[in-house]
Amino acid sequence: MRSLFWLLLSFFYSALPLHAKQIAIVIDDVGNHQRDLNLLYLPGELTFAILPHTPYSQKFAYLASQQSKELLLHVPMQAIEDKALGPGALTLDMDKQTLQMTLGHALASLPQVSGVNNHMGSALTQYSDPMKWTMEVLRKRGLYFLDSRTTNESQAQTVADLYGVANIARQVFLDNEKQDAYFAQQLAEAKSISLRNGQSVLIAHPYPETVAFLHEQIPLLLAQGYELVPLSQLVHTRYVQLAKNTGQ
Repeated sequence: MRSLFWLLLSFFYSALPLHAKQIAIVIDDVGNHQRDLNLLYLPGELTFAILPHTPYSQKFAYLASQQSKELLLHVPMQAIEDKALGPGALTLDMDKQTLQMTLGHALASLPQVSGVNNHMGSALTQYSDPMKWTMEVLRKRGLYFLDSRTTNESQAQTVADLYGVANIARQVFLDNEKQDAYFAQQLAEAKSISLRNGQSVLIAHPYPETVAFLHEQIPLLLAQGYELVPLSQLVHTRYVQLAKNTGQ
């Protein structure tokens, strides 16, 4: 049924003009803290990436679904640095069966998700085999993939294309530094990309400073004529644009 849904949605978007000034804001790292539930008070169409098997993951997913918010599974993947990954992590020492069972278990815990993105993953996404195993699971479930682009050497989108998994990449991180001046600089970059290309993908995190900034800036963004859209809308718009370019 998911595959049919994606196909029908693709036809729907292909009949529409490609809109300019669209931005998808994805809030990563959701689920560890009770305060994450307050993210649902943020204005606008946001997409939330939920860490699996965390204390508030399922409650957040339930409440977000009640508001028709778009959700991703934010699956932990091995980083180059020796960082704690958390539950449900995919690592380089896993064989195909173990990786796919681990990913399947995480997806089963959050059936509301429309796609998957990587939490960390600067090591794992560089290797084609674990990406192939990941994309096999996503293809079977009709899910899309957002490459958080934690490394320039990522193989994720190349493998996703090979396996026929709809995908898109992060373009801007909002809050690598927790300062308003930095937030404003990064948001300006996302706006600039959206003006040039018609769309941009911005990833943020549930830091209190970030949440306060977004509460203030999202209404201004909308007043400036930018449209906040669920990430899946940009995924489909991207493929419509690619199809049009290929046909030219």
